Amino acid sequence: MILDPSTRAEVLVEALPYVRRFAGRVVVVKYGGNALAGAAGEGREDAVLVRFAEDVVLMRSVGMLPVVVHGGGPQIGALMGRLGKTPEFHDGLRVTDAETLDIARMVLVGKVNREIVGAINLHGPVAVGCSGEDAGFITAAERDPALGYVGDVASVDPALLRHLLREGLVPVVATIGTDASGQAYNINADTVAGAVAVALGAEKLVFLTDVAGVCSDREDPATVMRRVGAGALEELVASGAVGGGMVPKALACMHAVRSGVAAAHVLDGRVSHVLLLELLTDEGIGTMVVAP
Repeated sequence: MILDPSTRAEVLVEALPYVRRFAGRVVVVKYGGNALAGAAGEGREDAVLVRFAEDVVLMRSVGMLPVVVHGGGPQIGALMGRLGKTPEFHDGLRVTDAETLDIARMVLVGKVNREIVGAINLHGPVAVGCSGEDAGFITAAERDPALGYVGDVASVDPALLRHLLREGLVPVVATIGTDASGQAYNINADTVAGAVAVALGAEKLVFLTDVAGVCSDREDPATVMRRVGAGALEELVASGAVGGGMVPKALACMHAVRSGVAAAHVLDGRVSHVLLLELLTDEGIGTMVVAP
C-alpha cells in the first residue's frame, strides 16, 4: 500500500512523541519460535523475519535500546523428528536428556540465533548473538529431575548486555544457561525474557507470538484484552481462563511489571511491523499488561 504524502506525514507526527519518550530506554523483545513457525509457507517465514529485523533496526536507529530474546521450540521439535528422536513432554515441558540438550543448543545457538542476527545485520552491523552461557550471564537451576536438563533462571548478570548496548549493538540472546558447576540447561525463553527485562530495568517487555494477544477466554479468540492489570491477569491464570503456552508469558509479564518494567505486551508476531504499531502509534495492537 502506497500512502499519500499527507498520510505519511501524519504517521511520522504520531510516532514522534513515542520516539522521544523511548529514546535511550531498553525494550526487551521476545521473538517466539511460534511467531516464525506460524508464518511458514509460500515464503512467509522469511518475510516475517525480514519485517521483524527492519523493526528492530528502526528502533535502534531512533535511539531505543532493543534486546532480542528468542525461542525455538518448533524448530527443536522439527530437528528431533529429522533425527528420528521422539519428543517427550511432562506437564507441557519437553523432557531434555543429554542428546536433546545438544539438539536444543544446535538449534537455538547455531541456527535460530544466527538467522536472527543475519537478518538484522543486513541493515547494518549492529546485532551480536550470545547465549546465557556467554560470560555466565544467565545462571540456571534445575527445575525438576524428571525433566532432565530443563532449567529455571536463578539469576541474571546484565553486565554483558549493558556493555553491548553501550557499544550501540543489539544483543540477540539464545536461552541456554549454566549452573555453578558449568552444566548447561535449556530455559523457557518467556521466563528468560522477563528476567532480562527486570535485570536491565527495561521500559518495555514485548512478546511476539502466533496469536493476537491474551484472551480472557482461551477458547474464544474474540476475547483479546487490549489492556489488563497484573492482578486481573493473575486471576485469569489461576482460573484456567488463560492457559497453555500463554501461561509462561503471562507469568513473565506479571513479574516484570511488578518489578519496575513500565508495561509488557503480547503481540501477533506474524503481523507486518507489529512492533512499530504497538510502540509508536496511539492505538497500538495486541495486549498491554500493566501493574498492579
